[in-house]
Amino acid sequence: MKEKKAVYVRAIPGHNLTIGALGVFILWFCWYGFNGAAASDLTQFVQILVTTTIATAAATCATMIFTWIKNKKPDVSMTLNGSLAGLVAITAGCAVVDVVGAFFIGVVAGILVVVAVEVIDKKFHVDDPVGAIAVHGCNGLWGTIACGLFSVSTGLFYTGNFTQLIIQLIGIACIAAWTIVCMIALFQILKHTIGLRASKTEEIEGLDKHEHGLPSAYADFVPVPLVAEMLDPEDVLQEKQKKAEPMTEMPSVPATVNYITSDKKLTKVVIVTKQSKFEELKQELNAIGVTGLTVTQVLGCGVQKGASEYYRGVKVDMDLLPKVKVEVVISKIPVSDVVAAARRALYTGHIGDGKIFVYDVESVVRVRTGETGYDALQDEGL
Repeated sequence: MKEKKAVYVRAIPGHNLTIGALGVFILWFCWYGFNGAAASDLTQFVQILVTTTIATAAATCATMIFTWIKNKKPDVSMTLNGSLAGLVAITAGCAVVDVVGAFFIGVVAGILVVVAVEVIDKKFHVDDPVGAIAVHGCNGLWGTIACGLFSVSTGLFYTGNFTQLIIQLIGIACIAAWTIVCMIALFQILKHTIGLRASKTEEIEGLDKHEHGLPSAYADFVPVPLVAEMLDPEDVLQEKQKKAEPMTEMPSVPATVNYITSDKKLTKVVIVTKQSKFEELKQELNAIGVTGLTVTQVLGCGVQKGASEYYRGVKVDMDLLPKVKVEVVISKIPVSDVVAAARRALYTGHIGDGKIFVYDVESVVRVRTGETGYDALQDEGL
């Protein structure tokens, strides 16, 4: 009997929740015009604005409270989806429901979007990273049914008549049939022409690189630039480079030079900390005369093994957190001064402030001049 391979869901956290929230609020604002177009007079227009606001606000709060109770913390990303779910759910009935109906439509939408996202991800294993099916599909379905329940003039809860509800269900069946037929035909065409999914290489390296020739569409995901450009303004860097006249020939170095021997102690200090602390750290090191840095973006965790969070209903074990690693090699400046400067910049008193590692260095060689040891670390000419 063939063993069934386990399928695991891995959450992909959003890049920027602030920008995500801005996008939701822009949609919310524009939705007033979208729903308001259904108004036949000013009174109905005002009613639509009110029901749209109440349903969306109720959905937002319902999602926040539901995820708070369920996961012990409110899920911000899911709450933003809750706002969109409320907008979608109230759209069909915005002109025919009252304030009470709008409230309950929003509450159901806010809870439904959470349940739907988890079922689609965990049970059906459908790759829907933004929750579009839960927001537009499930809550569009709910909003259509809600018209047959909460319509003030024809809804089941107000008149006791099933006629409107049956009409809404027939409409849902017709839309589903049309959508299924059209999408199957479209997907079959795509499958047999350009393909339905990206290659494994494109998935790993990103479509930005293969489709647009960019390292990333998001600035924060671009690899760290050249250290010199990162540490100095461009005009200052260019001025320093002009002062350092290039040598026409590589200086000869006696073959008997012992690169390991140094009359002065060389020390390497490695600092691993939060990315947000880099600027403060750079300023503190510059203040004590440290000019040469090597900066790397890394992933790592300390003894605490990160922290567990929930993102769209999926547990995210943040055991590898984004960090910045700063390496400096010093001789003239006391190690204690570097360590003290780093601690001043990084200390908050909370877990995750970082670590400082100190190593002995045997020697260093400047490529341009062939200088070794202490002399190779001095840049009086710049």
